[in-house]
Amino acid sequence: MLPSSRYLLASAPLPAMVVRPPPPHPPSRGTSPLARPPLCRAMARAAPSLSAAASTATSSSTTLAKKKVLLPIAIGTEEMEAVILAGVLRRAGADVTLASVEDGLEVEASRGSRIVADKRIAACADQGGMPGSVRLRDSAILQRITVRQAEEKRLYGAICAAPAVVLMPWGLHKRKKVSGELTTSRGPGTAFQFALSFVEQLFGPCTAEDMDNTLLTKVDDNLERSIEVNEIEWSSDHNPHVLIPIANGSEEMEIIMLTDVLRRANVNVVLASVEKSTSIVGSQRMRIVADKCISDASALEYDLIILPGGPAGAERLHKSSVLKKLLKEQKQTGRMYEAGFTPGDILGLKTLGILYSLAWKITAIEIVDQDKTVTAHPSIVNQLTCEVIDRSKVVIDGNLITGMGLGTVIDFSLAIIKKFFGHGRAKGVANGMVFEYPKS
Repeated sequence: MLPSSRYLLASAPLPAMVVRPPPPHPPSRGTSPLARPPLCRAMARAAPSLSAAASTATSSSTTLAKKKVLLPIAIGTEEMEAVILAGVLRRAGADVTLASVEDGLEVEASRGSRIVADKRIAACADQGGMPGSVRLRDSAILQRITVRQAEEKRLYGAICAAPAVVLMPWGLHKRKKVSGELTTSRGPGTAFQFALSFVEQLFGPCTAEDMDNTLLTKVDDNLERSIEVNEIEWSSDHNPHVLIPIANGSEEMEIIMLTDVLRRANVNVVLASVEKSTSIVGSQRMRIVADKCISDASALEYDLIILPGGPAGAERLHKSSVLKKLLKEQKQTGRMYEAGFTPGDILGLKTLGILYSLAWKITAIEIVDQDKTVTAHPSIVNQLTCEVIDRSKVVIDGNLITGMGLGTVIDFSLAIIKKFFGHGRAKGVANGMVFEYPKS
């Protein structure tokens, strides 16, 4: 276990399908405790919600000194790896510092997302992405910190290009996936597993298991990847334009994963802030810089509007009159929109995630119709009043697409790519991320 005063370096890193009708009171669908280690089963009563898992992990970890994690980023860093690592580890209770090896704190990552680091590397720095890895390798300060970390047999790790580009020139790569204090992983598509391996090493298997169940990152052969009902064609005579509105408190892992994966398929993604500034602070305290403010973004038409989760972010998105107008127009014109049904407390209501909680506030479910079929996080399915397919990561119903939760966002993004461009491009994007995807 890592001493509390030291830094851990982490790198950029079927049963029959159930179609569940509206309530009343279907049985609970928590994750089966049989999948959990015996000790974890004895400690667990129910799978926690996203916010509860983070709170529980944090409160239990504060009884001991906080585990410190140093996460260096650079121009060209794989943003998905960096944000997943920081997001998962912070949820587990780690004190994560994003450190820039550049002259300033703001870093433009490999797919154009702009992330603001907590500190510069000199003030305190291993990540994937070939250009980002080269810049990390060339940081003398980071090399000294990492070599000392390895010599003192403390934990460090690297993902994607970083093991070869950064660790090998420094003499720190043992060519193993896990070698003593070193953990490596293959690419963005394995970032959740990479992050959870550090959660297990730092906080133990029960915390890792709880995070795995809550985030829905566990490989579950009983879940369909995607199901479509009321099929319509998502056609476009141009590269699709996608709007992702963001706010203080939005879920940064969802923001970055959606943006990263869709841009890999050459989708034109616009991140639009509903705040006074284009810079927002997400639910896990990461600062992201949007491309535009929502008023400027509203001048364009979009083939798809995707609303990320995060309870506090949902409340702030709800307050945007510009966004409400855009959503109403999106539905009225028959263009595509998205709902991510994940747990969240919005204005004291235990509601259903960003689009559904917005819908509650826009004249009683006027965005998500009662006759729509959706999927949702298991912890909140009982609260939905429309039909639910609870054995699929993604459900597409006409021009509405819904996803189960954080761990299914890559599948969700690939389903969008498949609808716009076909299976071949979705498969190509998945292969580039080292993410398992069906051949046909």
